[in-house]
Amino acid sequence: MTKSVIAIVGRPNVGKSTLFNRISGERLAVVDNIPGTTRDRLFANAEWAGHSFYIVDTGGIDPTRIQKREPLSIASKDFIPEIKEQAKMAVKDADAVIFLLDAESGLTPADFEIATILRRTRNKESNTPIIVAVNKCDNKARRESVSEFYELGMGEPIAISALHGTSVGDMLDEVFSNIETKTVPTKEVESAVKIAIVGRPNVGKSSLLNRLLGEDRVIVSPIPGTTRDAIDTQLTYYNQQITLIDTAGIRRRGRIEPGVEKYSVIRAFKAVERADVVLFVLDGAQGVIAQDTHIAGMILEHLKSVIVLVNKWDAVEKDTHTMTQVTAAVQEELNFLDFVPILFISALSGKNTHKIIPMALRVQEERFHRIPTGELNRIIHQALDYHAPPSKAGKRLKILYVSQVSVNPPVMLFHVNDRKLVHFSYQRYLENQIRASYPFEGTPIKMIFRNRDQSDN
Repeated sequence: MTKSVIAIVGRPNVGKSTLFNRISGERLAVVDNIPGTTRDRLFANAEWAGHSFYIVDTGGIDPTRIQKREPLSIASKDFIPEIKEQAKMAVKDADAVIFLLDAESGLTPADFEIATILRRTRNKESNTPIIVAVNKCDNKARRESVSEFYELGMGEPIAISALHGTSVGDMLDEVFSNIETKTVPTKEVESAVKIAIVGRPNVGKSSLLNRLLGEDRVIVSPIPGTTRDAIDTQLTYYNQQITLIDTAGIRRRGRIEPGVEKYSVIRAFKAVERADVVLFVLDGAQGVIAQDTHIAGMILEHLKSVIVLVNKWDAVEKDTHTMTQVTAAVQEELNFLDFVPILFISALSGKNTHKIIPMALRVQEERFHRIPTGELNRIIHQALDYHAPPSKAGKRLKILYVSQVSVNPPVMLFHVNDRKLVHFSYQRYLENQIRASYPFEGTPIKMIFRNRDQSDN
């Protein structure tokens, strides 16, 4: 099940970034009292009352300034059309929208224009719930002034203070009460293996999809960011139903351009969440760069099985040692994915692309492999004999018992005397010992260490 996406929309300087930081629990957005500081959308994982979701901060829009051509700061005026478009996209693609207003300045013409934009987009494109929140209600007078915001005709306004956190929880309760009543039809085939194609822009993901399908089902372009949506395509491979998910290229937060590409990142995240196996595409001519490690970390965080595809291999000048050298370089840069198979391909020429689907299905099967409890304990006890756990302050880690408690992905539960004694390096050692007998190819293993007298994780 994918996470909900909640977008914050409003004119400049109403406190969107402050609310974003309050909900996410991190200072991820630049907060400034200069209108237009947040020029493009930021996103973060957040949780509230058992709900895990993405919170998205849009740039402030002021349609009245666009129409009257009033002067804006040089830093922000060029981004107004893109920011306006982001708000439209938020309504179309988010599960809920928080329309944020300012009690200090009261209702403005821009607020009425934004309300019109939101209503029109919702009516034409979706049934996305829009929650009206009035920010900066830091005193009694401002809270009492909230009634004027009924004039927008968008339902009951909620008085909040993003700065102090006042009533933010009530606002989120209202958001999720609306999300939970939405019925979203699913088009996914339940028995299908879902395979997502991810990677930074312009590494050849759409070309790869076309090659796998044997026909041009999506637009292929050398312009980074052409694919803006996560596009699902169904196919049958030897009676096995497969859903291929092509996603937009992912960039580091600081490199994402204003406009549509920002929101495509959220869609890519959601695609990875939906996937069983991820085809992680690299540019063979460029090698592993910072954006690639960022994506790899995100895939691992979601505990997805993965295959690394080094694309554009036909464009690489090589000798008999090149493949070995590149493999070593990829494994070094992505050392936390050392259990992942690497395949050198060319989406353009078709080199080795016929191996991708069989490999993905094999990796998918590994997610459901289960090690018998007796065999797993034998492996761990043998590992302890080879290399005893390190001690800390005179106390040594003792592993009393281990069992595999679930599959998809495989989860190993270790009962220990004190989980605080588990060092990361020793955990990696134990994982490697398990993989020596049961490789779980391309599949992450989740390891939980529980104190013997502990009843939960």
